[in-house]
Amino acid sequence: MSDSKIGERAVYQPGASSIEGSPTKLQFFRAHPYIMSMPHWHAQVEVNYVISGTVHYRMGDHSLRLNAGQMCLFWGGQAHQMDESSPDSFYAGAHLPLIHFFRMRLPVAVSTMLVGGATMLTSVTDQSDDENFARWFRYVNSGDPLKAENAVEELLLRVERMFLEPYTVISSSAYAGETNDADGSPSVSVVRMCDFIAANFLDDIDATDIARSASLHPKYAMNLFRKSTGMTLIKYLTLLRLSRAQAMLIKDNDNILHVAMESGFGSVSAFNKAFRQVAGMSPSDFRRDMRSNSAV
Repeated sequence: MSDSKIGERAVYQPGASSIEGSPTKLQFFRAHPYIMSMPHWHAQVEVNYVISGTVHYRMGDHSLRLNAGQMCLFWGGQAHQMDESSPDSFYAGAHLPLIHFFRMRLPVAVSTMLVGGATMLTSVTDQSDDENFARWFRYVNSGDPLKAENAVEELLLRVERMFLEPYTVISSSAYAGETNDADGSPSVSVVRMCDFIAANFLDDIDATDIARSASLHPKYAMNLFRKSTGMTLIKYLTLLRLSRAQAMLIKDNDNILHVAMESGFGSVSAFNKAFRQVAGMSPSDFRRDMRSNSAV
């Protein structure tokens, strides 16, 4: 975090934590939410549960206000920014890589709506959520692998329960996409592909390599992944690389070529094109704007 003179409020700077730089890591958080100096993105599904106060998000095509007792789920691969956070706000949650997200049994089309930019919101929460999120945070940070695994399993079950109760889909363009199984469960092959991508996204891999990891024909693998997730194999691979690059641009002084290569891109032109599609600006402009905001 960094201190801003604007309104004497602390501001979250993208790249200040390992969220963006470690896009395949499952992370829990429990803290006062800081407003963000700029939109950021990360290749994980985000769970936010507001314990007190209120926060406001700007998403890709919609805005969202969360009050105490509300919980939401959204895809962090869309640029998003928390632009309001009341002084008494406190929240908890987690960043779920797709490998964990696909372990859940969710209704048909939920994953495709999320990746398509929708936010799932519920007000069906109670005191047990306050206690559970606090315990999960302690367990994950305890250093005990058994406690950490228990916290993850319980969180996944809690997110599943969100869709057994009334919930709201917020987006001007949310849609119900197709899934490969009638019950909405992802294919084991998709989980294997996500696992392979997570382990190798910084290397020179392509759709053929990813398909081979699940013993599938490339064309079938690409169709299966898109039906299950709502995005292409290459888009997911690119988002992991961009998330890593975003953190490097903030933390390091390496030139753009080095950032591109270290993030898994084969050329500066490919890196610039992909970065503009997500950030709406070039990598160099993003670095300049971030550092200008940090200096305010």
